[in-house]
Amino acid sequence: MITFNDVLAAAARIEGRVLRTPTVPSHTLSRAAGAEITLKLDNLQAVGSFKERGAANKLALLTPEERARGVITVSAGNHAQGVARHASLLGIDAVIVMPRFTPAGKVTRTTSWGARVILEGDNFAEATLFANDLQEREGRVFVHPYDDDAVMAGQGTFALELCQDAGELDALVMPIGGGGLLSGSAVAARALRPNMKMVGVQVESYSSLSAFPGAEITPPGGATIAEGIAVLKIGRRPYDVIKEYVSDIVVVSERDVEDAITMLAEATKQVSEGAGAAALAAVIKRPDLFAGKRVAIPITGGNIDSRILANTLLRAMLRDGRLLRLAMEIPDRPGVLADISRTIGEAGGNILEVSHQRLFAAPSVQAAELEVMIEARDPQHAQDITTALAASYIVRRV
Repeated sequence: MITFNDVLAAAARIEGRVLRTPTVPSHTLSRAAGAEITLKLDNLQAVGSFKERGAANKLALLTPEERARGVITVSAGNHAQGVARHASLLGIDAVIVMPRFTPAGKVTRTTSWGARVILEGDNFAEATLFANDLQEREGRVFVHPYDDDAVMAGQGTFALELCQDAGELDALVMPIGGGGLLSGSAVAARALRPNMKMVGVQVESYSSLSAFPGAEITPPGGATIAEGIAVLKIGRRPYDVIKEYVSDIVVVSERDVEDAITMLAEATKQVSEGAGAAALAAVIKRPDLFAGKRVAIPITGGNIDSRILANTLLRAMLRDGRLLRLAMEIPDRPGVLADISRTIGEAGGNILEVSHQRLFAAPSVQAAELEVMIEARDPQHAQDITTALAASYIVRRV
């Protein structure tokens, strides 16, 4: 098991190579959560994620002979970018194996650091099998994304900085993928804040520790917005630390994570990927664990695909009533569209999208079917707009 001295040594080793990210209070999130929330912004790292901490430490420890052989790793994105960047800085040839489903943006950013990227396998397990075979054939050094003492110690510098910068804390909540960040941080936090609770977070489809402190289970897997923690089984080394130092595991849903991404974007102006927002999702979901406490939350990564971010924000607006889609049967005569637009505008709504159908949806040749997507301030405002339209037209929400 790694020690606090390992984390201290890693901090000295990567100083100047990895950004010491800001630790800031969030009064907006504190009001929403009913707790005193402190954020650590590792989404501001050069590669947009905490993952370069462990990669930088591992590569710095390689011998000249190992550097000459080159390195290989497997990752869905953030660890890949961390290895690619620090291999480039050290002049080490790097091969990155990524599952085929990896978002295009992460592939492009990894390639931009000079690494050779191979897309192989439909999931992390299949990509790992391919990477292990290639490593043996080419004689490269394998840089495991989480089940490695040097990587864990590097990730532990996250909590080292946090504890030095944040003052007293009651709890530190962290996402769990392979367990490298939580385990390394737990070692550092236990040394500096022995009374602080360590809480891990998993997403439902990858909740291998949902029975914690009971035995691990095999989760179903599948698509998730939190692909950065989409790991079916955490590493053996991290698990040994987690069993000793972690007090609770919180499992969050896809919707919980989507809402947390939206809250971070709107309330703190921070862009977070799904895995990076999982800790906030847990704090909002479980007020019984955190109400009134001083809680630290990492934004562990900001590498979210732009399309997914846009869709997530729109889905959240639909759920909380700030977007509504109305269908209306209207008479097919001049001036009707202008009247509807005027009614919506006078009610304070903003028209985002209009679909006007005469031929296929209307029940009569003298009528038309109109669908309108409208932006409102809140659910009550949405109802006011609907009521104003219903005074003149047959309206239904779709």
